[in-house]
Amino acid sequence: MSVYDAAFVNTELSKSTSIFGLKLWVVIGILLGSFIVLTLFLLSLCLITRRKSRRHRHLGSTPPVSKEIQEIVHHHHHPPAAPDHQHKAPPVPEVQVDTGKLEHILAFSSGESKGHTSVSETTSFGSGNVGPEVSHLGWGRWYTLRELELATSGLCEENVIGEGGYGIVYHGVLTDGTNVAVKNLLNNKGQAEKEFKVEVEAIGRVRHKNLVRLLGYCVEGAYRMLVYEYVDNGNLEQWLHGDVGDVSPLTWDIRMNIILGTARGLAYLHEGLEPKVVHRDVKSSNILLDRQWNSKVSDFGLAKLLCSERSYVTTRVMGTFGYVAPEYACTGMLNEKSDVYSFGILIMEIISGRSPVDYSRPQGEVNLVEWLKTLIGNRKSEVVVDPKLLEMPATKALKRALLVALKCVDPDATKRPKMGHVIHMLEADDLLFRDERRAATEPSDSHSGNRQSNRNASKLG
Repeated sequence: MSVYDAAFVNTELSKSTSIFGLKLWVVIGILLGSFIVLTLFLLSLCLITRRKSRRHRHLGSTPPVSKEIQEIVHHHHHPPAAPDHQHKAPPVPEVQVDTGKLEHILAFSSGESKGHTSVSETTSFGSGNVGPEVSHLGWGRWYTLRELELATSGLCEENVIGEGGYGIVYHGVLTDGTNVAVKNLLNNKGQAEKEFKVEVEAIGRVRHKNLVRLLGYCVEGAYRMLVYEYVDNGNLEQWLHGDVGDVSPLTWDIRMNIILGTARGLAYLHEGLEPKVVHRDVKSSNILLDRQWNSKVSDFGLAKLLCSERSYVTTRVMGTFGYVAPEYACTGMLNEKSDVYSFGILIMEIISGRSPVDYSRPQGEVNLVEWLKTLIGNRKSEVVVDPKLLEMPATKALKRALLVALKCVDPDATKRPKMGHVIHMLEADDLLFRDERRAATEPSDSHSGNRQSNRNASKLG
C-alpha cells in the first residue's frame, strides 16, 4: 500500500458516521467486539448444556430399586449349550444306587414299613408358632454412605466378618447401638447391581425368624450396600468344619433344630410367597446361627423369583459345587426342587460333619452322597454320624433324618418332597425321638413306649 492509499484509508476511517456521530473506526471496533463477545457466550452455553447432559446420563445409570429384575432366560425345555458354573471344580460322578432300596433298608431296620414313611404333601409349615411374619416396614431404611462408614469404622479390615466373590461383609454398630452386618457389593461387571436388586426384591418385604432380615440399603455413587440384622454366632460351616476341638458343641438336638429351622425358612420362600423365591445357593456357609443355635438362611444374591408352577431354563447355572442339583447342572432347569436337593446335601453334611466333596479323603469317600449311600446299602447307618458327637442319636431318629435326606436328593426331581412335606417328616422324627427317650427313662413301661413309637410311625402313612 502506498503512502497515498494509507492516507486515504485514514481519512475515510476518521470520517464521522450517522450513528451518534461516531467515527467509522470506532463503529467497526464496536461491531468486532460484539461479535467476539457473542461467540464466547455461545461457546460457554454449549459447554454448560453438554455438561448437564452428561450429568443427567450419569445419574440415570442407577435404576430404581423397585424395577423388575431382568434376566435372560429361555422359556422352553431344550437343554442349553454348555452352562457355565460358578465353581470350576470337575464333576464327581454320583454312584448309581437305588434310592428306593436304601429307603426301604432304613425303614425296615428301624421297625417301619416303607408305606409308613410317606406323608400326604401339604404347604403347611408345621404347628405352633412356625407361621411366617410379614414385614410392614416396606423396603427398609435408606442409609447414607457416611452412616455406614461411621458404623464400620470406615469399612476397616478389622471389622470384616465374611468375604465372597461378590462382596465383603462388615460388622457395624449404628449410632443408636444396633449391631448390623453391612454387605459391600463389589462392582464386578455389573454383578453388584444385579445382586443388589435381587436381594432387595427377594427379601426386602418379608420377615421370618429363619431368614436373615434385610434392614435397609445404600445407593450412593458406585456403592451398592445392603444392611442386615447381625447374627452373632457365625455360620454353620464354621461349626461343622472349623477347629472346635474333639467334641462338637453341636449336639444331635441342636443339629436337628438347625435342620428344621432351615427347612421352615426354605418352605416360606417356596410356598409362602408369590412369586416364590428359589434360593439357588443353599449351603452350610449361608446358614447363620444365633446364640441359641437357631438357624437363619442368608445370602440371597443368587436367588430367582419364579411364578407358581413354573420352571425356568437358564444358560447360566449358579450355585456351589457339591450342592447343585444334577438336572440343574446338566440342563439349567430351575425350580424349587433344586433347593430341595441342596437341602438334602445339607442334612447329610450336618449328620456326618463331612463336606459334600472332599478330595483329601480316600477314594470312595470323596463324594458325600456316594459314601453315605454305600454305607446305608451295607446297613451301616451309624458309621455316618459325625465322630465329634459326644452322644449318639437314637437309632430311629438317625434313620428318619437319613431317610429325609435320601428323599431330598432323589435323582428324579419330581420325586423329591416339597419343603412343607419335609417339615412334617422332620417333626415326626422329633416325636419318635422324644418317645424313645421317654421309653429309655421308664423301663417298666418299655413295651407301651414301643407301642407308642409304632403308633407315631404309623401316622406318617
